[in-house]
Amino acid sequence: MVNKSSKILKFRRIGVITVLAVYFLILVGGIVRSTGSGMGCPDWPKCFGSWVPPTNVNQLPEDYLEVYKEQRIVKNQRLAGYLEKAGFDKVAAYIFSHPSQYTETEFNATKTWIEYLNRLVGAAIGILIFLTVLYAVPFLKSDPPVFYLALISFILVGIEGWLGSIVVSTNLLPITITIHMALALILVALLQFTVVRVAERDSPATLPVSNKLKWIIWIVLVATFGQIILGTQIREEIDLIAFTLGDAQRDKWIENLGTDFYIHRSFSIALAAMHIYMAYLLYKLKDVRIRRWTNIMLAILVAEIAFGIILSYFAMPPVMQPLHLLFATLLFGAQFMILIIYHYATKQAYKKTVAIV
Repeated sequence: MVNKSSKILKFRRIGVITVLAVYFLILVGGIVRSTGSGMGCPDWPKCFGSWVPPTNVNQLPEDYLEVYKEQRIVKNQRLAGYLEKAGFDKVAAYIFSHPSQYTETEFNATKTWIEYLNRLVGAAIGILIFLTVLYAVPFLKSDPPVFYLALISFILVGIEGWLGSIVVSTNLLPITITIHMALALILVALLQFTVVRVAERDSPATLPVSNKLKWIIWIVLVATFGQIILGTQIREEIDLIAFTLGDAQRDKWIENLGTDFYIHRSFSIALAAMHIYMAYLLYKLKDVRIRRWTNIMLAILVAEIAFGIILSYFAMPPVMQPLHLLFATLLFGAQFMILIIYHYATKQAYKKTVAIV
């Protein structure tokens, strides 16, 4: 029994650290976007051909812009070839028709080191998830899904790393950034589910089974996921507007956005109402853990709405952009925590009912 408790405690500890690290990476990624540092390193996995990036443009060859542009084009040609063989001709053509890959960003030490920090955090998370897999090995006999979920998370991090290289080689091609964000959310969900499963699977706590409530939680969760993805696409649109208008006309960025922005803004009202109704149903359960996470969810929601209002009406302050992204993912994470806890609590209730019958 002691060994089992120790095993669970160790896994939960490394799992929680890993989840927090992923959220931190999302924050750093938001800082990268808001500061325009995405191409601070024009190659991958190295940065300007070195594991430790330069601090001055004098450390680079005079023709570095052309050198790294050519390297990216060659890599993209190889990628397009694979896509064409797989039958994705239109995607391959889109990569080469997009003007971004022919534009090279001039060296900026600050942006280079921001992007480099982003990569270091990503590498650290890869190590943490590898440790999570190792700590999950003892569960292979008692609870195999824990190990396999941890393993899938590790594989997903590898895919994220590869996709990160594609983001760089295509010079922040819009669709690649959206996919990158979607996979990050899936990674967070997988890790959270794995960590909670270890603690909750044999929990004696019971809650009444309500398919209605479970469906509502799922609907809010999926709606939030969609809202985040739509927000990512709007961010891509803002990048193009910012490139055209420049930072001096920051107050005009919002008015130049298309329909997606107004859908995103309007849907946030509906999403807030959905959260309030879901919270009402959750509070009726009178469960301490559910109540705690519902409070956290609502607090995050209020902060997220505030950040959105500031971004919309105060010329998109740079500091608000990464916070808006971070709190959106935290909101998604809180919802998913509620779903997992409720799932296992009602599962126990269901088992108890069946046993009585």
